[in-house]
Amino acid sequence: MIEGILSITFLMQVLRMFTPYYLGASAANFSERSGVINIAIEGFMIISAFSYASITIFTGNPYAGLLGSVAVGILFSLLYSFFTIKLKINQIVIGVGFNLLMAGLAKFLMLLFFQSSSNTPSFPQVPVLPFLSSIPLVGDLTGDSIIIFAIILVVLSQILIYKTKFGLRLRSVGENPEAAETLGIKVRLYKMWGTIICGFLASLGGIWLASNQNSFSDGMIAGRGYIAIAAMIIGKWKPVNIFFACLMFAFFESLEIVLQISGSGIPSQLIQMLPYLITILVLIGFVGKTKPPAADGVPY
Repeated sequence: MIEGILSITFLMQVLRMFTPYYLGASAANFSERSGVINIAIEGFMIISAFSYASITIFTGNPYAGLLGSVAVGILFSLLYSFFTIKLKINQIVIGVGFNLLMAGLAKFLMLLFFQSSSNTPSFPQVPVLPFLSSIPLVGDLTGDSIIIFAIILVVLSQILIYKTKFGLRLRSVGENPEAAETLGIKVRLYKMWGTIICGFLASLGGIWLASNQNSFSDGMIAGRGYIAIAAMIIGKWKPVNIFFACLMFAFFESLEIVLQISGSGIPSQLIQMLPYLITILVLIGFVGKTKPPAADGVPY
């Protein structure tokens, strides 16, 4: 089992598991940096994964599926921002509602379009970047375009949030919207941008999960949206810290797979609980040690 953990195959598996976690955590981070709590990351990933699968199956074109599902994610993020920013509905309540809505909607449409309540037919994978996939080792580790984007996103997020005028204004809106408005910053506009970026990144997480499985199946997101939010909290809303938190969760999920394959003798139910158990234990350890943006979740 030790050899399996130290292998390149295991490293590749960790990177694959890391991708949806970081995309989801980064999505939640951009939203909360603007002062809007979004616990509907799970729902965004579900509806985007289903949209990607459906559009790809009907068109036969993964690029169309990619664009269409991103558009669906952004559309739902605009709807979310309307309820939370314009109507000022409680953000936790609307987040729970969106999770239930999008999970139910995906299942209903799957039954309507494919006469199945469990999964869609299979479809082609999202295209690989050929110039990278041909490089030894690098191609094996990062042959998937979305994996590459997730890794680059760590640096991009750090620069965008801390080194640009947009990031400064986004953070000021999340910390003190009244002061930001007195400086001429359009508070609602930046809150909306935060939720739009959130919808875009969360949809990529759902797309990756569907493309990795070559289909959409009920329950395939398996709580990753919630774990991504936990990673954001553990990472203290900082992109680099979130990166390491997501790597930790990806490691334990990959370890779960290794333990199942190796026949460790540990009951399978206990092994499957491992990522969620780690999430709870780590969050307990971070109680009172993390500080969200000052105006996070406060309507304005």
